[in-house]
Amino acid sequence: MPSKSLILMSEYISISTLNDFIFCPYSIYLHNVYMETDETMYHATPQTRGRSAHATVDKKTASNRADDILSLPVYSEEYGLMGKIDVYKRKDRKLIERKYRLKQIFQGQIYQLWAQMLCMKEMGYAVEEIAFYEMSTNKMIPIPMPGDEELRMFKNFIERFREYNPAETSIAINRNKCRHCIYCSLCDKTTEDNVYQ
Repeated sequence: MPSKSLILMSEYISISTLNDFIFCPYSIYLHNVYMETDETMYHATPQTRGRSAHATVDKKTASNRADDILSLPVYSEEYGLMGKIDVYKRKDRKLIERKYRLKQIFQGQIYQLWAQMLCMKEMGYAVEEIAFYEMSTNKMIPIPMPGDEELRMFKNFIERFREYNPAETSIAINRNKCRHCIYCSLCDKTTEDNVYQ
């Protein structure tokens, strides 16, 4: 196995795919297959709202405070991760992931926030607090910083992600999950229709 310093950027895991991997690893494969096609073939209301939630961050208009950093590209050699953060409040040493609506916070979403935090720390930023900001309710939702055991579990999760091969892994069909997957109508593993049609 190559040393961490020899990992190419193309071999880095995109932070945005961590939640998708927990939801259904096969959905990442489908995303890669269809990413060059017209997004209207598979995007649904949640993705459209999600894009809107990040538009002001991407345009760097979500905050006019001089000590706020918006849409910063981040990476970690140690974990082999790359992505972008939404908001880092330098004065408060607080990392914030913006979401349009959070009916429930899933482990994959927490992993995404941890991944951003780990990247930031490796890049030399001090991060003492992490949180989600729910735009639809204007509510900040603090998330506890991970401890040693949680970071060990996270590292194991990243290894599972790295070793996943859709051709060698059987797909467990979960009817409820399939119905909430934007790739459902394009998936060769199910005949379900998604709830967004």
